[in-house]
Amino acid sequence: MFDFSIVTQWFDSLLRQTLGLGDFLSILIECVVVGLIILTLYALIAMFMIFFERKVCAYFQCRIGPMRVGPWGIFQVMADVLKMLIKEIFAVDRADMMLYVLAPLLTIMASIGTFSFLPWNKGAAVLDFNVGIFMVTAISSIGVLGVILSGWGSNNKYSVISAMRGAVQMISYEISLGLCMITAVILCGSMQLSDIIQYQYEHGWLIANGHIPAIIAFVVFLIAGNAEANRGPFDLAEAESELTAGYHTEYSGMGFGYFYLAEYLNLVVISGLAATIFLGGWAPLHIGVESFNNVMDMIPGFVWFVGKTLVVVWILMWVRWTFPRLRVDHILQLEWKYLMPLMLLTLVIMTVVSAMGWTLTIK
Repeated sequence: MFDFSIVTQWFDSLLRQTLGLGDFLSILIECVVVGLIILTLYALIAMFMIFFERKVCAYFQCRIGPMRVGPWGIFQVMADVLKMLIKEIFAVDRADMMLYVLAPLLTIMASIGTFSFLPWNKGAAVLDFNVGIFMVTAISSIGVLGVILSGWGSNNKYSVISAMRGAVQMISYEISLGLCMITAVILCGSMQLSDIIQYQYEHGWLIANGHIPAIIAFVVFLIAGNAEANRGPFDLAEAESELTAGYHTEYSGMGFGYFYLAEYLNLVVISGLAATIFLGGWAPLHIGVESFNNVMDMIPGFVWFVGKTLVVVWILMWVRWTFPRLRVDHILQLEWKYLMPLMLLTLVIMTVVSAMGWTLTIK
């Protein structure tokens, strides 16, 4: 398996030794390059996800989706981006302008921050702290502030109601989401995402190695992650028939564009974390047969990661376009009465499984 840290170490030695730059300039250039790569990937993946969901939605509704702009409609998203960039940004009457402007910035910052933790390949994680799981949870929670401030700062009663719904839902489901990740931490013995993937590379994917409690945690993670991203059937905060467009009703231009981008990239982040924590991330599929494992090892790690992430994205889109929107009381009952108690029980079971060594190792 190729280790991408070879490339990063070469680039660092190029700046420090070959070009003779000092520590400050070298670190500054590295940070700028990494930031540009993250922002470029963020924009390109968001455009792909918008087009992908339109086609998936059309498939489930027996239509063909966007087809007019470019072959198979592949330039439709670019046309939408151009429209959003040149659209007038209007000022809302009697709005709290500081909160109104700050809200989309907080939302996009939280989304980019969590996106930076995704390990695309061995040695290709931008942020890889020893408390990575804790950091992902902490940074993602900033998005709740963006939702509640956008509703309050817009001076729109429908936006306020939508923001309250969204904030309550996101804060509630963060509990189950955190418990799912702690379940993986107990089995792998580390909060660092690279260590969790390395454990699965050596012992098998978590849903196989941790068997029943890991499978339960994986399913609950997908449900809670879908709710955390405010996507159907948990999109009550954007109920068009009740609240117009929801908490971003009063936004136009790139103010609305930031919320739009964050929604799709949060889907990628949730899917990427699910692939990383439960499906091995960049770790290939091993079934205990050496010849098969050798062939799987030839496939690059980033291909495994992207493939697994797309599979999870497809599942979440399938759920969105299959199930009807839930009522707010049903959403909260599902979390507090079922998912959270289930995950607390699963956490205890996983602790026993890990302590007793009842795991299934597949090399």
